[in-house]
Amino acid sequence: MESDLIEGYLVRTGVPYDVLGEGIWIVHDEIEHVDNIVITLASPVVVFRVKLMDLPKDDAQQAALCKKLLELNASSMISGAYAIENGSVIALETLQSENLDYNEFQAAIDGLTLALTEHYDQLKQFHHHGAAA
Repeated sequence: MESDLIEGYLVRTGVPYDVLGEGIWIVHDEIEHVDNIVITLASPVVVFRVKLMDLPKDDAQQAALCKKLLELNASSMISGAYAIENGSVIALETLQSENLDYNEFQAAIDGLTLALTEHYDQLKQFHHHGAAA
């Protein structure tokens, strides 16, 4: 079962996590300061999602943030992307669940963590209520 496979991969990573429900986990990687990667199994895909911040209320700030996110998507997101969902900025990665191997799974977590730590300084100016990652 794919759910058992993902659970095994999470154990293998050694990163603390919680089970939120059937096919939903949240990773707590406090060492990398990314403590809210939600992993959802929605066969045929596995979605890795991190909420970064709420969209700024100011239209000019919102436009500048959207421009910056598009630039980062084009220049330095390895395989994931920044997106807007329900008034929030998120980073996400989607993988096929069939034939998912551990290296792909680990690369998805590492890619999101790397992007958030590398882009923190560029995005924090748009976050007015605490840290962006």
